[in-house]
Amino acid sequence: MQKEAEIRDPLIIGNKTYHDITVDVARPVEGKANKQWWILFALSFSMFLWLVLAIAYTIGVGIGSWGLNKTVGWAWDITNFVWWIGIGHAGTLISAVLLLFRQKWRMSINRSAEAMTIFGVAQAALFPLIHMGRPWLMYYVFPIPNQFGSLWVNFNSPLLWDVFAISTYFSVSVVFWYIGLIPDFAMIRDRMSSKIAPMKKKLYTLMSFGWSGRAKHWQRFEEVSLVLAGLATPLVFSVHSIVSMDFATSVIPGWHTTIFPPYFVLGALFSGFAMVETLLIIMRKVLHLEAYITIKHIEYMNVIILLTGSLVGCAYITELFMAWYSGVEFEQYAFLNRATGPYWWAYASMMSCNVLIPQLYWINSIRTSFIATFILSIFVNIGMWFERFVIIVTSLHRDYLPSSWTMFSPSFIDIAIFLGTIGFFFTLFLLYSRTFPVIAQAELKTILKTSGSEYKKKLNKNNE
Repeated sequence: MQKEAEIRDPLIIGNKTYHDITVDVARPVEGKANKQWWILFALSFSMFLWLVLAIAYTIGVGIGSWGLNKTVGWAWDITNFVWWIGIGHAGTLISAVLLLFRQKWRMSINRSAEAMTIFGVAQAALFPLIHMGRPWLMYYVFPIPNQFGSLWVNFNSPLLWDVFAISTYFSVSVVFWYIGLIPDFAMIRDRMSSKIAPMKKKLYTLMSFGWSGRAKHWQRFEEVSLVLAGLATPLVFSVHSIVSMDFATSVIPGWHTTIFPPYFVLGALFSGFAMVETLLIIMRKVLHLEAYITIKHIEYMNVIILLTGSLVGCAYITELFMAWYSGVEFEQYAFLNRATGPYWWAYASMMSCNVLIPQLYWINSIRTSFIATFILSIFVNIGMWFERFVIIVTSLHRDYLPSSWTMFSPSFIDIAIFLGTIGFFFTLFLLYSRTFPVIAQAELKTILKTSGSEYKKKLNKNNE
């Protein structure tokens, strides 16, 4: 058994046994939902219904119901698309990279991170789909032979690269997430009575693919997990780089820059860890998983948020420097307009939430506080939304032609769709938490005797 340094804080607190872990992880799936879960679900589902009504109105009336205009053709919707893509593409990267580096603290956060990827990408896909105006013709984005002769996709367009990159990454993420769930499905299957819930038992039996926990099964599980983690990691870098090329390949001042690919990948990691924290802090209370999602997990994530936030701030300064150093007056004006123009408040919000506020994590009492972390994680996500808004809207509303300059303001439908996707995201996550185990119990058991608080105490006494 691998020995852990005595100085390290335990990752599982309380006098937990292997059976306790099974019971605690299976409880939300097997038992009835508590009051907190129903309150959150009612709030999320009501926002989801708002989304359905807003989308129905948009399809019925047209894109004119949004705040778009001829100058700002990409605005609220593409801002939301890139924001959700950033959140979604960080999830599997978090899980995959931590697996490749054999980090024990991933055991409690990997499942939520992987689910966040799938649900985040699902929200992101809604925006370009609706923005098409005729969503029932969405299959036109794929290179499918058709009866219209010369109607074909443009393979030189980064928008088409988006379609391939995101769909490939989504497929790998779903498989990676599902493979990790197989041992947990088998655990639920074995605990479920065929007399009390025969249909549920059959369903979990089907989803567990005949898992029996044999050494051969575990060997294949480890091999496939490592292969998928190795595939997912470079895919994330390529996908968010391609999303950034939607902007970087244009000639719009403020967009035409080579720093965008690494800048977007860092932003995805930054916002992804913040959203994982938001989800975990809520779920540990609602599902009573305080023994497994500890302040140490939160502190580790806060350190990464501090690092990525500082790197994002460095990217902002680099952008400003290159705009000045380029000597291109259009580029210089684009950045001056961001900071001092009519959208200065969005730029100030971006800089405050993404650069200044994460620096509070240098303070130990804030870095190791659940309440402070929850508040700051929300600020980070607000700041990352403003980053996308600043990049898109402030670059478009004042372009090369002063006669085309205009302002953008979102309509009621714009706001309803965005808030509705947040409700849809949390609705999916809450339903998921009642159907699938939110913590990988089989993997968590592997660190119980090295990172469990009671076992660490015993080892320390023996060493003395």
